[in-house]
Amino acid sequence: QVQLVESGGGLVQAGGSLRLSCAASIGIFSFNRMGWYRQAPGKQRELVATIIIDGGSTNYADSVKGRFTISRDNAKNTVYLQMNDLKPEDTSVYYCFALSSRSYWGQGTQVTVSS
Repeated sequence: QVQLVESGGGLVQAGGSLRLSCAASIGIFSFNRMGWYRQAPGKQRELVATIIIDGGSTNYADSVKGRFTISRDNAKNTVYLQMNDLKPEDTSVYYCFALSSRSYWGQGTQVTVSS
């Protein structure tokens, strides 16, 4: 069974940085695309960033462009989300996902940014 395990969330002050990790239980070249969504209480789910596994092309939500960077480490079967210059509005639960013939999801990791 495919598993995605997220880590790296936590509490940080505004302007700080965090790096989220998403470790897959299988080689990430099994997937076409991986990325991160986030959802805060009472808000719609937002697609934050995606990466095409074969080629590395990336895409970002306008709200995080220039601050967040998604990357992959094929040898570690892991996708990362480097988050810099964090703002209170980035506070959310962040979910990793992976797409092949179906979708897979992680359990979510809480990111809290204090002002």
